[in-house]
Amino acid sequence: MNEAAQIYADRIHARQAMLLEPGRLELREFEPPAPGPGELLVKIECALSCGTDLKTWRRGHPVWKLPAPFGHEFAGVVAAAGPGVEKFKVGDAVMAAPTAPCGHCFYCVRGQENLCAQAMDRMVMGAYADYLLLPAHIVARNAFHKPPALPFEEAALLEPLSCVVHAQEMARPEPDECVLIIGAGAFGIMHAMALKAAGVRQVVIAGRGGKRLQWAGELGADRVIDAACDDAARAIGALNGGYGPDLVIECTGQVAGWEAAFRRVRRGGRVVFFGGCAAGTALSVDTRRMHYDNLTLLAPFHFRPRDVTAAFAMLSARRLGAGRLINARRRLDQLTEVFAMLERSAALKCAVIP
Repeated sequence: MNEAAQIYADRIHARQAMLLEPGRLELREFEPPAPGPGELLVKIECALSCGTDLKTWRRGHPVWKLPAPFGHEFAGVVAAAGPGVEKFKVGDAVMAAPTAPCGHCFYCVRGQENLCAQAMDRMVMGAYADYLLLPAHIVARNAFHKPPALPFEEAALLEPLSCVVHAQEMARPEPDECVLIIGAGAFGIMHAMALKAAGVRQVVIAGRGGKRLQWAGELGADRVIDAACDDAARAIGALNGGYGPDLVIECTGQVAGWEAAFRRVRRGGRVVFFGGCAAGTALSVDTRRMHYDNLTLLAPFHFRPRDVTAAFAMLSARRLGAGRLINARRRLDQLTEVFAMLERSAALKCAVIP
């Protein structure tokens, strides 16, 4: 059977996971569309679980209307290329971010492409599938050839690492600083990996759960602190010669985590509110401390094309060992089990292999 015939045969039995409502998935057969001008049809080799997917699984999402295709971290092989695509051909291994900005709106021309409305309105969902159609705006700006030595699983980390790169560019960590990360999940550990690769002196992760703290210590943190212990506040306050951390990165997406980040940073320090909280929540800030302690509060969102390019370079160079974050693997037809594992913190990130 030739390559074109094999692709057609595979497409007849293509599957796609649909999230019908919170907690309810269905794997459906579908016929992947033929790519239009500038588009790529990608055969998924790996999709990764994500904290945003878990939150959507639990309670839905304010932007993604259900039922909807599910999953947005992926890498694969070009199965078909639409008219006008010159950079990629059938058989190329590719990695891509699931969004791209328009390039000409108010925010884009000011270098704030992460705020472009198109980025979220036209986000590609449906990576938990056999095939995924990549639209032209993503192919043009945020799709790359996967280096042969880079595993598909690690290549699928492009999107979350781009978010980390954007946040750390805003935070501008210095090599001689002490950084505290609140949250021992995949994003917290990925931040630690990136900070250590950049030469930061001390990276500490405070979190809950024995397994997660163990993984944090093994994968990048110089020290871990159990946030549930009675002496956690004292241990954090003793960092940096008793002054406290220079930089705090909040990765729980909980208001309690945001409040803790504000409390724990040293005078003159910086706080990065990386984890997004639920809609309608609020943060109470001590304005006297904010002013007289000369604090800088940052709230990065999403990423820009230059962040994606930087993340691609980091993954290609294998500088982080980021693939170690993936500590579980399941088939596409085991997707419900994947979210059950994430619920009980039995995995950091799971590779879903169709």
